[in-house]
Amino acid sequence: MSGPEYKYVEAPLIAQLTHRTMGWRHVVGIQGAELQAPGADPYIRHGADSALLTGILRRQLGRLNRTPNGTAWLDDARVAVAISALSKGGAPGGGLIAANEASTQALIEGVAVPGVDGWDGGRAQKVRFVDWEAPENNDFLVVSQFPMTIPGARDDHGKPRKLIADLVLFVNGIPLVVIECKKLKAGQGDAHKAIQQLRRYANQRRDSFVPEGSEQLFRTVQLTIATTGDTALLGTFTSRPQDYVVWRDAHPFDTERVEETTFHKHDAFAGAQKVLTAGVLHPHRLLDIVRNFVVFKDIEVSEGRTARVKNGPRYQQYRAVHKAVERLLTGETKQVHGKDDQRGGIVWHTQGSGKSLTMVFLVRKLRSTPGLGHFKIVIVTDRRQLQKQLAETAELAGEKPDVITHASEVPKVLALENAGLVFVMIQKQQDAEKARQNAADSLAHEATPGWGLINNREGILILVDEAHRSHGSALHQNLMESLPNAARIGFTGTPIIMNRRKLTTTTFGEFIDTYRLKDAEDDGAIVPIYYEGHIAKGAVNEGETLDEAFEEEFEELTDEQYDELQKRYAKSSVVLNADDMIRRKARHMLRHYVEGAMKEGFKAQVVAHSRGIAVRYREALCDARDELVAEVEKAAKAPARTLGKAQDLPAEDRTPKQRLLVSAHKQIALLKVIDFVPVISPDSEDDPAWASWSDGNAQENAITAFRSPFPNPAELTAESAKPVAILIVRTMLLTGFDAPIEQVMYLDRRMREAELLQAVARVNRTYGEKKQAGFVVDYAGVSRALLDAMAAYASDEAEGGTVKIEVEENKLEHQYDALRHHLGLTRELIDPSDTAAVHRLVDTLEDEERRITYRKLLRAFLNTFDLLLPREATRRYQRPAKLFGFIAQVAKQRFSEEEDGFDPAAYGERVAELINEHVKALGVERAIEPTRLTSDDFRTKVEQLPSSRAKASMMAHAVRNHIELHFQENPVAYNRLRERLEEILKKYAEDWAQQLEAFENLSQKTQDVAEGRDSGLPEDVRSLSKLEQAVYQQLTAVVTDGVITDEARLDLIGLTREVRAVAVRHSARKDLFYNTAALHDLQSDIWMLLAVNDRTHPAVDSLAPAVREIIQHNKKDL
Repeated sequence: MSGPEYKYVEAPLIAQLTHRTMGWRHVVGIQGAELQAPGADPYIRHGADSALLTGILRRQLGRLNRTPNGTAWLDDARVAVAISALSKGGAPGGGLIAANEASTQALIEGVAVPGVDGWDGGRAQKVRFVDWEAPENNDFLVVSQFPMTIPGARDDHGKPRKLIADLVLFVNGIPLVVIECKKLKAGQGDAHKAIQQLRRYANQRRDSFVPEGSEQLFRTVQLTIATTGDTALLGTFTSRPQDYVVWRDAHPFDTERVEETTFHKHDAFAGAQKVLTAGVLHPHRLLDIVRNFVVFKDIEVSEGRTARVKNGPRYQQYRAVHKAVERLLTGETKQVHGKDDQRGGIVWHTQGSGKSLTMVFLVRKLRSTPGLGHFKIVIVTDRRQLQKQLAETAELAGEKPDVITHASEVPKVLALENAGLVFVMIQKQQDAEKARQNAADSLAHEATPGWGLINNREGILILVDEAHRSHGSALHQNLMESLPNAARIGFTGTPIIMNRRKLTTTTFGEFIDTYRLKDAEDDGAIVPIYYEGHIAKGAVNEGETLDEAFEEEFEELTDEQYDELQKRYAKSSVVLNADDMIRRKARHMLRHYVEGAMKEGFKAQVVAHSRGIAVRYREALCDARDELVAEVEKAAKAPARTLGKAQDLPAEDRTPKQRLLVSAHKQIALLKVIDFVPVISPDSEDDPAWASWSDGNAQENAITAFRSPFPNPAELTAESAKPVAILIVRTMLLTGFDAPIEQVMYLDRRMREAELLQAVARVNRTYGEKKQAGFVVDYAGVSRALLDAMAAYASDEAEGGTVKIEVEENKLEHQYDALRHHLGLTRELIDPSDTAAVHRLVDTLEDEERRITYRKLLRAFLNTFDLLLPREATRRYQRPAKLFGFIAQVAKQRFSEEEDGFDPAAYGERVAELINEHVKALGVERAIEPTRLTSDDFRTKVEQLPSSRAKASMMAHAVRNHIELHFQENPVAYNRLRERLEEILKKYAEDWAQQLEAFENLSQKTQDVAEGRDSGLPEDVRSLSKLEQAVYQQLTAVVTDGVITDEARLDLIGLTREVRAVAVRHSARKDLFYNTAALHDLQSDIWMLLAVNDRTHPAVDSLAPAVREIIQHNKKDL
């Protein structure tokens, strides 16, 4: 094993795992029963079809399962029953997820096997696979290059195909973690490639119709890790790329303790990997996570369809749970303290950070923690999904939760002395009108009667969901009086602000853990939110005329301007909600949406001033849609070619009106059918026409459609439901509503404090790589309220939040300047059609470090540029964006960066379209495609370059790339070529003409070696196969001093042919190149052959493994 992937990523990871503070052992490539480590039991597995190391597993089962007097009781038959339950459970037809869920339960809970006569009455006994309480009693083994057969897959020779997992972590012979390592590079997508490979190994790529992986390997796997060293991401086998998470905190390890676990000389390149390894893969931590922090749940994947997935923890969830447990164990009770219970506090984790799962994990952890397992846990929530998840957790532990929905049920359930799980379900308050309808017996906030003292036990924990809303309620107050000695923990995702902060900490205690907006943005758990302020000019209504041009219909107002507007209109809500104003704002919203979020497949919400206004917005948006469709169709048919002329123009030269027409035309089929649906609470005095918008079933259908991606318009029929693009609400769906596909919120209702913060957070959920940000478009002037809400919290707790678009515009200018300076450009940009000028700029990127820096700068610039499109501020940057992207594409070809170079598709649809159209317009699509040294058109593309420097550079990088890719096939020949390459660069530095001439010769020699016709070899050696030529050169390089006689040459040619004959004979074994024992046999026979030859005998110990390596890398030649 060699190369940068191993050197900088895999080797440091193995070194850290096997450090004395971590405690893992390491072996390479376990293949079959034959392999045995020195002084250890065999690592038996039944070939590459089996993932379990049954030799270790059987030994550990005997050690971990003893009678009370310490004697072994498991015989072979009972062991077989236990292993079968672990490896073959799951509902028939349920697929890998069902099998994994069954195996996970067996792993955690154990499995029952027949009892033993004379012990416990012969009753069935549980077999433990893991000692959870004493991790040191378990066996921890990491295996690198672990092969598994891919069922049903064959290679070109009809042999079973195998996957080779970089690292698999076994506990007691059971695979629990699979790790995929990729090269440490600053190029795009390296960690993403590792994730895709993990998904392929587990057969989770839904777009593949052929078997790609081994589900048998993943049957018991709990976690998957994708790492490049500087990026390390944690997931499970069901995780999509966007579901993988960073692990920035190795709690309870601090930085010093993390460093103590490493000593590898290349650790400096693997910072993120070190933290994740210490935080997740330390044996104690890994067992804790598997036991308490892995859950299964159903998620909605498309309209009307759900999928079962497996979730691991995020680092802040793990940290918060452990801090909460520590406080519960060490904090003083109310009786001891004399005034307040000190065991609770507040967990403030910003919205979108997984608070509901944190509560699930906390309950599980409590049940497995000595001293806390007896607690009665009372959960106050209004979220049914949270109740479902916690109920499943309770059932795993044999608990049946109680669900209280009416006040009369509270005393009876809470008075029980058992260690139960109780849900107190609050009815959501959608509107003041709705609140008045609540019955006196409901658990609404202000309609709850007192119960007096119910239970004064100290072993009670009250968990309050959304603590910022419920901590002041009558319900919560009554619970505190009824359970006076209970510990209390409040969970919130919204800062408890203004005058309520002191009240909250008094109620719950001090903060247990905080995870701020800035933390979540930095981790990629949420996307940043950008703010745009807009007020319709018509609201001023003093005789101004409304300019029909799109960009002039609305303007941004400062807070001072909005205040002035309010002074002039005492009833601004009346003005802002007049029919004419609703139509104008709806028209602006629709056009803003079509040019922005809709192009990327995202959706939006409108927040209206009242329920009635929400219904009127639907009508106005439908009218705006029809109006825009008519405009586009008219422009397409107009004799003046209005649309055609706009399409012919470069993007930066189009007017705002033209940009809108072009954008709408590209989406016209979908635009015609999208729908806008109000979701409002009911009222007995509602207009009957509103019924469809307040009906619960209809709302659920609309929400499901909203959460689903847009369908292909061509597949819609007259009977198909219209795709929902925008939901229109007043207060519903502003808290606790998750729709990651939502990117824009159009605010037309004034809000403040927690309600405002929760509302804008609807757009910060991640949704694939293209969702780089969420947007709040303000028509009600809430910017000051938003800033006040954020500033009311202490500065160290309020970082993050919304950012005004002007900030991003300023950032774009700085990013543009940084790119210019990096390329040495003045304000005057070059003409992209000037090939020589483009290549002169590419010349400045010859150094790899400069290319890496350029790609980083370009990525930042294009991400901000995409964020701001199609705003007017981006117009002056459209030419630079196209030029910088084109330069990156040319560099990708010049420097042979086929995998790691620039790819416009990695950015938003609009950026990719802009750059790709530019390349197409220049007519150089084919000319800049990456090409390999051995490609038929390589020399043609080199000749098209404008200068000797560019040609020499492209040849040098193509040769270097080819040597690196194929070095192991013929180390002697390629090492000679590599030395010649470096010699040319050193000898002819800055002499491009000489370099070009030398590289033309060297590239030809490299191609000759690749094709097995190396002109530097004698004619009889050139007649050998590629494999034989490589073996011959390896032999001569070791046994001669560079001068070889005819006799020696003929002798070594004969010996080479004998080596090939041995390899051919061994290749009859189908798993030769995936089986360590088989390769060992091959190497032994090669050793014997070389040992009896007088020329090779002295160097046989180094030659035999080298020759075996060459055979492995030339297996297609057998």
